[in-house]
Amino acid sequence: MEAQQAFNPHHAVRRGDASVHGITIHYQDEGFQQDPPLLLIMGLGSQLTLWPQILVDNLVNEGFRVIRFDNRDIGLSSVVNNGLRADLPNAMLRARLRLPIKSNYTLYDMVADTAGLLDALNIDRAHIVGASMGGMIAQLFAALHPHRTLSLTSIMSTTNEPGLPLPRWDILLNLAGYGVKKGHDKETAVKRSLQFWKKVSSPKYPTPESEVMERMAADYDRSYRPAGYLRQSHAIIATGGFKRLLSRINSPTQIIHGTHDPLVHYKGGKASARAIKAAKLDLIEGMGHDFPKQLIPKITELITFNALQGNK
Repeated sequence: MEAQQAFNPHHAVRRGDASVHGITIHYQDEGFQQDPPLLLIMGLGSQLTLWPQILVDNLVNEGFRVIRFDNRDIGLSSVVNNGLRADLPNAMLRARLRLPIKSNYTLYDMVADTAGLLDALNIDRAHIVGASMGGMIAQLFAALHPHRTLSLTSIMSTTNEPGLPLPRWDILLNLAGYGVKKGHDKETAVKRSLQFWKKVSSPKYPTPESEVMERMAADYDRSYRPAGYLRQSHAIIATGGFKRLLSRINSPTQIIHGTHDPLVHYKGGKASARAIKAAKLDLIEGMGHDFPKQLIPKITELITFNALQGNK
């Protein structure tokens, strides 16, 4: 494992590549290494850069060592393709019919990646925070590794049960590849991402389009893995519901969800809160499926307060 250290005006930033179960996981590690570790797990098709830097800075300033990483198949981590085609429409149909689905990997493999990264960094226990698909991974990690979970925060996520509301119909079609701009050049890819972001972003907390496009262009330059996005989508569907496992979680738990999330309905967050003992649920009015700047102080506060319960 190699790590490079850089500095921003506020704290140390270490970047590296960890060897985890035969694949490479790229990570970014910020803050003082003696501080309590807090691991951020990002969602579907998204790189570690989607975590707002201001949120990371806030958490470091609150006294945490903040680690984020690129999930397998995305960003600067390894491509994981075992040769199975990610046929999403077929997988969705089989899931609705409760039929088995073969995939290159499942969320359980991504939980193992998460545990392996902590092992590589010599971290025994950590605060676990996940968003969207990352929230599913975080919940499963807390259920399967309760002794390693100081606290759990799940943001805009779900238990993935088949009876929960699906994404809004137009978004569901986009996820399956319909009604979206075709092509893989930078301009087309950024426009396609922007089109999707406009559908899922927070209606009450708008973000300037120029800021979003700048970030998307930078992410494209860093790494562009459309096939990885498809395989991760396939993994979510193949994993199925996991509500039954969540009763194992005994760490302080905070569930955060927006009332206007058209991608992962807030009933998914409610399902997680019901399944986890003593979980605290905060529904944020007007929040969609993004991290608007206006809500970063609130999200920081909720993560920090919950984590402090785990430090006791």
